[in-house]
Amino acid sequence: MSIFKTLSEKSWATPRSVSEINPRDISEGLAAKTGLKFFIGVLSSMFFLFCVGYKMRMELSDWVPLQDPNLLWFNTAILVLSSIAMQLAKNAAMAGKIKKVRLYLTAAGGLTIGFLIGQITVWQELLDAGLYQLSSAPLAFFILLTGLHGLHLTGGLFVWARSVYKAWLGMEIERFKLTIELCTTYWHYLMLVWFVFFALLLAT
Repeated sequence: MSIFKTLSEKSWATPRSVSEINPRDISEGLAAKTGLKFFIGVLSSMFFLFCVGYKMRMELSDWVPLQDPNLLWFNTAILVLSSIAMQLAKNAAMAGKIKKVRLYLTAAGGLTIGFLIGQITVWQELLDAGLYQLSSAPLAFFILLTGLHGLHLTGGLFVWARSVYKAWLGMEIERFKLTIELCTTYWHYLMLVWFVFFALLLAT
């Protein structure tokens, strides 16, 4: 199932009686989704400015491109799998399947942590190689872009951890289904951001 199925979902078409609709749930859900969209908009502006700065800096004569570590490809694959796992967790939550929610949420978090460890390993490889110094502009931008991305993923893991805790605690899915949905959107967004960063790094 496509991770972008959300874009074509018609939640308003699901038959529900008036008594089942909680106005408070609707308002809280709308506020949370609006807040996430605003946050993503701010992040997009910041990431865009850093990308522009990267492109401008690389046009100077002293720019020496980094040799992209092969591990970045493996890390990218792990991040894609984590995003897919998060989507599967959301689908399971919508279907009320708590066992699958636990499985896919745990897998998504584990893969994300693996991605972050892989990124740190890449930094260490570049520094240990002795070919680059922290004063190197290409290396500084590489650490800046990957570090910002990793930092925001780490922030997402704190919210993810709350959902995992509630899932394994046996709490009703309805009480944290919205959190899983928001986490899924955030994971997909950061995956797309990484694609942009990775493409930029490969192109230079």
